[in-house]
Amino acid sequence: MRGKARATLAIAAAGALTTAAVSHIPAPAPSADPALIEQGRYLVVLGDCASCHTRPGGQPFAGGLPLETPFGAIYSANITPDKDSGIGAWLEADFYRSMHEGRDDQNHHLYPAMPYPYYTLAPRAEVDAIRAYLMSLKPVGYTPPANTLPFPLNIRWGLTFWNWLYLKEGTWRLVSGRTAQWNRGAYIVEGLGHCGACHTPKTLAMGDKRDDALRGGVIDNWFASDLNGGRRGGLGSWTGADIVEFLKTGRNARSSASGSMSLVVQVSTSKMTDPDLAAIAVYLKSLPAAKVANPAGPKTAVMTAGRAIYVDECSACHKMNGAGVPRFFPPLAGNANVQSSDPTTLDRFILTGTQAAATDPRPTALSMPAFGWKLTNAQAAAVATYIRNAWGNAASPVSADEVGRLRGKVAAQPVRKPSGVV
Repeated sequence: MRGKARATLAIAAAGALTTAAVSHIPAPAPSADPALIEQGRYLVVLGDCASCHTRPGGQPFAGGLPLETPFGAIYSANITPDKDSGIGAWLEADFYRSMHEGRDDQNHHLYPAMPYPYYTLAPRAEVDAIRAYLMSLKPVGYTPPANTLPFPLNIRWGLTFWNWLYLKEGTWRLVSGRTAQWNRGAYIVEGLGHCGACHTPKTLAMGDKRDDALRGGVIDNWFASDLNGGRRGGLGSWTGADIVEFLKTGRNARSSASGSMSLVVQVSTSKMTDPDLAAIAVYLKSLPAAKVANPAGPKTAVMTAGRAIYVDECSACHKMNGAGVPRFFPPLAGNANVQSSDPTTLDRFILTGTQAAATDPRPTALSMPAFGWKLTNAQAAAVATYIRNAWGNAASPVSADEVGRLRGKVAAQPVRKPSGVV
C-alpha cells in the first residue's frame, strides 16, 4: 500500500507522499460479497495504497513506482491478483502477515517503505476486506524492477533488528476516556492513514522518533509539516473546519495542498467520508503544541534584500501584506508551513515551483512558477528569510548554503503533476 518511501538499516516507512500520476481508485469486479468488497475499497482509500502502488503510466496497483530513499530506490510491489507477479497466489494469512508483521507470502521481510508499522493496527476483518477488494481487480502481469539498495541493506534479514526497535505489532485498542469520534480519528491517523510515516521525524536508523510524533519530518526533499498544536509551525491556528476543508478540497483559507501532499489529498483524503474527516480533525486538534525555542532574528540587510525580491516576484499573487487570495494564492502571513522549524518546503517552492491538488470540489490545479532559474542561492535564501519573518511571522533565517544543497538535490527532480485518469 502507500509507502512514503524511506530506508533503514533498514528503511522506515515514509509517507507522504509520493507523486505518481493517480486520479482514482478503480471499481471492483463483480463479487459474491459486494459489501465486503466495498468495505475493502474504502479501506484502501484510507490507506492511500494507490499512491505508491501505481507508477506513472502504469495500471492501478501494479507497482513499479520508485520510492527514493537516502540509500537507493525501492520499487513498490504489484498488488493486483496476478498469480505470477502480484498477490494472486497469496492466502488470507499471507496478506494479514504482510500487514501486521511486514513479511510476504514466503515469509521474507518487507522493507518498511510499505508502512506495516502503522498497518499493524488494522483488525483482521479490515485486512481481509482489503485483500478481498484487491483480489477482485483485474490481474496485471508486471514485475517491478529490482531495488537498488547497496550491501548490506539489500539483505532483508537485517530488518529483524529494525523490527525489534520500531515495530509494535498489535491491533488498535480503544482509548478509554475518549469519545468514539476521537478514537476513530486516532485510528485513521495512527493506523491505516499512516500520517506519521511522513509527519514524524526519523532516527538515524530511519525509525520514528516516538517522543516527537507528528512534529514534522523531511521526506523526498519536502518538509512534512508539524501536525501538533503549535500556533506558528503547527495547527494551533487552524480550526477543525479548516482541517476538514483542507483534506476534502485541497485548500482552505490558510493553505493549499501541494508538493507531496497534493497526491495524498487527491487519491485519499478527498475520497474519505465527512464523518471520518471530522474525526481526523478532532484527533489532530487534541494534540498539544510542541515546545520550540525562539528563533534567532534575521539580519536587517537580508530582510531588506528579501523584501525587494518579494515585491518584484511574489507580491502580485501573495499581496504586499502577505494576505494572498485565500483558497487561490495561500496567505503567507501567519502561514504555518512558512514558519516551520525546517524551511525545506518553502525553499523548494521558490526553487522549483509547485502545483496545488485538483479535487472534485476544486478542480483547478493552480500553479506557482519556479524561480530557481533566475534567483541565486543567496537571493532565494533572502526572500525565504523575509517571508518567514515579515507580517508578524517568526522563524529561523535561511542560509544560501541550505538553498544550494537543496538545489543540488532537486535539480533533476521536477515536481510531478497528477495527469489524468489511470
